[in-house]
Amino acid sequence: MYLCNVMKQIIRNSQAKLVERLKEPRSFIQVLVGPRQVGKTTMAKQLLKSLKEPGTYITADNISNADGQWLATQWEMARIIQKQVPTKPYILVIDEIQKIDNWSEVVKQFWDQDTADEIPIKIMLLGSSRILVQQGLTESLLGRFEKHYISHWSYTEMQEAFKVSLNEYIWFGAYPGAAGIMRDEERWKNYISDAIIEPAISKDILMLTRIDKPALMKKLFELGCSYSGQILSFTKILGQLKDAGNTTTLSNYVSLLDTAGLLSGLEKFSFNKIRQRSASPKFLVQNTALMSAYYPHTLKEAIADRQLWGRITESAVGAYLYNQSIEGRYSLTYWREGNEEVDFVLQKDKRIVCIEVKSNLEKKEVNHSSFLKQYPKAKTILIGGRNGIPLETFFKMDPRDLF
Repeated sequence: MYLCNVMKQIIRNSQAKLVERLKEPRSFIQVLVGPRQVGKTTMAKQLLKSLKEPGTYITADNISNADGQWLATQWEMARIIQKQVPTKPYILVIDEIQKIDNWSEVVKQFWDQDTADEIPIKIMLLGSSRILVQQGLTESLLGRFEKHYISHWSYTEMQEAFKVSLNEYIWFGAYPGAAGIMRDEERWKNYISDAIIEPAISKDILMLTRIDKPALMKKLFELGCSYSGQILSFTKILGQLKDAGNTTTLSNYVSLLDTAGLLSGLEKFSFNKIRQRSASPKFLVQNTALMSAYYPHTLKEAIADRQLWGRITESAVGAYLYNQSIEGRYSLTYWREGNEEVDFVLQKDKRIVCIEVKSNLEKKEVNHSSFLKQYPKAKTILIGGRNGIPLETFFKMDPRDLF
């Protein structure tokens, strides 16, 4: 209820766009994908209330036998209701669509039938696993949908909604549902672990994808969060985890964690795709709450630990760049050769931006001369520190403006 009240006050850019799409004549299925607990469901329900057209919200999240027949029944019920007011379109919102067996075939069948029969039912699909939703879209629904990525909340949104400070945003991250309990850090960490991490892994990955070693995936996630902002080879990880299988298994698990909006493994920047994929990944949480929840520190203690605060700050910058990259359509990588390293490399078409991050507490030498020799047209940006873009200013920017 608290989050619903906040969402009434905060209109995200994606929400405003969706309002305009749903006001248009029926033409495309609107698809919302994004991590758990970022407000997709709340946004969809608020949209239904704000629009004058009638509609229904349904979810497959807690349906044990959510299959194509269940979905077909829900759609038929929407048709019956729509016929009662034939002069008005009807909006059907289907949440956690990836959990319905054979969902894309059923959606295609009913959507095409409605199109042929001129039944004005508009469809909005919600999903928390990008890869599973995308598979269904590309297999059956090509040319029939528009996709919107609902990302983790930005600093601007968290500040406007919950009055968080910059340091609070860096440490506590951007889960709106947890913002009200930040002051009780033990309670907050339990909430992140029990209400966000556990369901995201168990429901969005383990229940929907064949995983031979679920315990290994969970340990890999914990390790990746602890090493967020650092480059770590899968070979070294194998030495730290028992029954770790092989590097291919670990790489696949990181990809699944990535699509669930949890943890990414950034590739090394290179125009040579083979070299890029063979290099060690740089782990990066997509929300710093996932990182902070595993540390025994409080916010005050973390700030006092210069090295830790530097890693948290770099991860916060990286998470923001990553979340914005999906809608912004630029790639996010890192670069390292010998002792020289670039924290993040942004690429859009032929334009390249290399980014170095410094917290105000961190003593960090910046040296990337070799990178600039290889890519002399690259633009260099320093974020934080005395001479860089202030962190607060950066978190309010559109990263595409850096190009």
